[in-house]
Parts: sequence; structure tokens; C-alpha cells
Amino acid sequence: MPEEREQNVEHFLELIRRSKRGKFKVYIGMSAGVGKTYRMLQEANSLLKNDIDIKIGYIETHNRKETQELVTGLPIIPRRKLFYKGKELEEMDLQAILNIHPDVVIVDELAHSNIEGSKHEKRWEDVMEILDAGINVISAVNIQHIESLSGEIQRITGIEVSERIPDKVLQVADEVVNIDLTADELITRLREGKIYHPAKIETALNNFFQSEKLLQLRELALKEVASQVERKIEVEFPKNVNLRPERFLACINSEHEIAKMIIRKTSRLAAYYNSKWFVLYVQTKEENAQNINLAVQRHLINNFKTATELGGDVIQVKNNDVSEAIVETAKGKGITTICIGKPHFSLIKSVLSNNLFDQLLIKITDTDIDLVILS
Repeated sequence: MPEEREQNVEHFLELIRRSKRGKFKVYIGMSAGVGKTYRMLQEANSLLKNDIDIKIGYIETHNRKETQELVTGLPIIPRRKLFYKGKELEEMDLQAILNIHPDVVIVDELAHSNIEGSKHEKRWEDVMEILDAGINVISAVNIQHIESLSGEIQRITGIEVSERIPDKVLQVADEVVNIDLTADELITRLREGKIYHPAKIETALNNFFQSEKLLQLRELALKEVASQVERKIEVEFPKNVNLRPERFLACINSEHEIAKMIIRKTSRLAAYYNSKWFVLYVQTKEENAQNINLAVQRHLINNFKTATELGGDVIQVKNNDVSEAIVETAKGKGITTICIGKPHFSLIKSVLSNNLFDQLLIKITDTDIDLVILS
């Protein structure tokens, strides 16, 4: 009973915190050109007609005629100008938005990296500050900019997207709306010159805008929005406060690409269950600073950073008995699911040696902990 009462109090405090914060709506799509910015501007015009104090904080029309026409008549907060590497550039004026404090502000290009010298490195961080100030935000992002999907996006498109947002940004959104088109509709828009300049159309058709790639991206976008809806239902309408909460533990070592995959997939699992998750790095004598080179150490640090950005807590322990370290950490953190890589992953190789894998399974058998092997 005390535990249930404490959880109810926490839930009420969370509702109070949310009530003081601005509401956050995100339009998401499978690629550029599906109509996210157009839909935001349509909504902005509707709100303005209903006497809502709405301002354009940042919009990118990409010189699309239909989109530019919707900007006409909307109040715009001027961008700030600054010099970078000898060039005058424009950036969203965060301070002006906070000072003017409209009821609603439109902020496009959520995954944008700010110019060096800005208050925040990323635009999504600007949006978090705007929300904290009690201003409602409508924004937009493409599916390929979500951090935990970057590996999947690269596999589909062959392109590594550098500008990404942590999954937590979508998780704090009050509403996530998918702007959906079929692959054929999107390709038709491209051919009609409604997405890129005519000189770029053939290149786009031969690269990113191939039907099979768009179909896979569309599926990812639909799944992402469905997952966000399920998460919101679980948060708003908890079924049973007495249920044991899911907790995930991603076990990695210094192998960069495999570790990165494990981190991202565990992040996705945790997001689906709206759960807390951890990343465990067990440093054995083979992996101390003297035995792994600087490049490997740098990749390891980058993976720790990625995990933190995705909302995970990083745990580092020194132990030559990997299975023992995993089980002790899992028990100490109340883990329900341990996530590891396939047997080709060197962490598993080390566990397999001397029957340690059997020991791990034996130790887990006596607990309620599940073991998931990620491909």
C-alpha cells in the first residue's frame, strides 16, 4: 500500500509539471516532400483565424510555391543574423521567442544543428527550453533523423544521417502526427518539381527516392507513430500500478558497431515499454586502457554518449568474470531483460569460454530476468 500511494503521488506531481509546460506537437514523415511544413502552416492559419496568438519562430519553405503562399499573413519572429567563418547566416532567435512569449510557435527542421556560438547545439534543445517557458510548440521531423533508427536508415538508404534527435524528444511530445503519402504519390510530387529544383530530380530518383526505399521508410514512420500512441496510452492510463516495471540492460564491450546496434535496439525496446534502461560495460583485463588503442577508447566514449542521449544510464564495472558482473548489475538495478549481441559478438565469445555462458543462464534461471539476443 505505501508503494502504491507513493506512485500515485508521483503521478500527480508529474501531471502538475506537465500543466505548467507548453504542449508539444510533432509532425513526422518518411522523407522530405510529404507535406509536413505545409500542414504546419495550414494549422497556423487556422489557429490565427481563431484569434490564437501564434508566431512563426522558424520555417523552411524550400522555395516551394504552395508552401510559401501559406506563410503570407502569418506573424513572423525575425531570425537573428550572425557571422560564421566570414559569412552572414540566419538562425532562429530563441531569446526573441522567449521574450515575445506567444501562445503557440511554429519551429520547423527539428533536427537542425545550430550555428557555432548559439546557446544550444541543436534546435530540439531550443524547443525544450521554449516548452519549459510555457509556450506551445508545433514542429516537424523526418523519420531518418531519429537517433535509434539511424542504423536501420543507413541500411535502407546507404546514407548516414548526421543530424539526429534523441528518441526522448518524441517521447515528451503530447501529439505525434504522421503525414503519410504512398511511395508513388511522393515520386509523382518529385517529378512535378514540388520537392526539389528540376536539376536535382534525376539524382534524387536514382538515390533516395527509389520506390523500395520509400516503402521501408514509410513503414518505419507508421510504426514509430503507432509506438508513440501506445506509449501515451500506457502513461495516461496505467493498467495496474502494482505491475513490476520493465527495466532493460544493454551489455556491450569495445566493439564499436555491434555495441552501437545493441544500444539503439535496447533504446527502442525501452521506449516501446516506456521503461528505464541501462548500458553495462564490463572492463576485463583484456580491455583495460593499456590493451585497447586510443581509437577504440574514443569509439567506446562515443557509444556512452549515444546511450546517454537516448536516455540510458551508463554503468562501468571492472570484472574479469563477465557473467557475474552482468547478473550482479541486473539484480542491483531491478533489471527485467538483459540484452546482448549474437554469438559472433566478442562479449559473447568471452562469456562462452570456460562455460561462463552456462553459468549466466543458470544464474538467471533463479530470477525473473529474461535474456534477449539481438541480431
